[in-house]
Amino acid sequence: MTLLNGVPFVDAPFKGIAMEIITGLQNEGVKRMRALKRRSERRESGLHLIEGERLVFDAIASNAELVSVYVLASRHDLAGRLAARGIRFTFVSDAVIRSISDTDTPQGICASVRTPDQTPPIEYPSGLVVALDALQDPGNLGTIIRTADAFGAAGILLGEGSTDAFSPKSLRAAMGSTYHIPIFSGELEEEVPKLKASGFTAVCGHLKGSETLPTLGRDRLLVIGNEANGVSAGVADLCIPYRLPMRGRAESLNAATAASILIYKLTEV
Repeated sequence: MTLLNGVPFVDAPFKGIAMEIITGLQNEGVKRMRALKRRSERRESGLHLIEGERLVFDAIASNAELVSVYVLASRHDLAGRLAARGIRFTFVSDAVIRSISDTDTPQGICASVRTPDQTPPIEYPSGLVVALDALQDPGNLGTIIRTADAFGAAGILLGEGSTDAFSPKSLRAAMGSTYHIPIFSGELEEEVPKLKASGFTAVCGHLKGSETLPTLGRDRLLVIGNEANGVSAGVADLCIPYRLPMRGRAESLNAATAASILIYKLTEV
């Protein structure tokens, strides 16, 4: 790093020029990026924050719209990869990266990304749609999104009261799958009847359900409930309740674990 007229610059050998480094924590762009850790700011701005090499480059590969990209001044390797793809970025200091990061060990790159429209469609994609009824834990949500992506689900539907799929923790747990599968957000008591009317068989995970799956057509809806209270009564009444057979002494499973097994079962039968 060098100083030009008292301003920190870094030599960028992949371009052969010097680029200014943002070092101030009160820089307006830095403050906007940092604010995206709050759900209210994500909703207002229509942007979300991602960090880490894997997630940023997966977003690029998935054609997500990156608005601002910050790279640690010493990470010429990351800068070179961005430049090779024609992605504009800004060098920042270690202190800036740490102030933006939502993790204890920042990986030297972060970006603000345009959040996709989550309005429920008039016609849902064919296949398996996984609906979440007030799921609260962002780690659980990210795991479910990743599992749904792995087994070829057609979409995720977030019911009222669910955590944000575009929070930093959810995005990390999903490991890029958030950009691979459509994510919708709506009122389940309105959306489940719409799905059923278009030919979806609605099944919900329920401790009082049958251990035998119903006959399923091509289009299936799986509803996973809240970690503490399960599927709400109003939504459960719209679904066929199903209980995973339990061979051991545990009465129930973690929501993400149960969802993963159910997603597998509903994509295999």
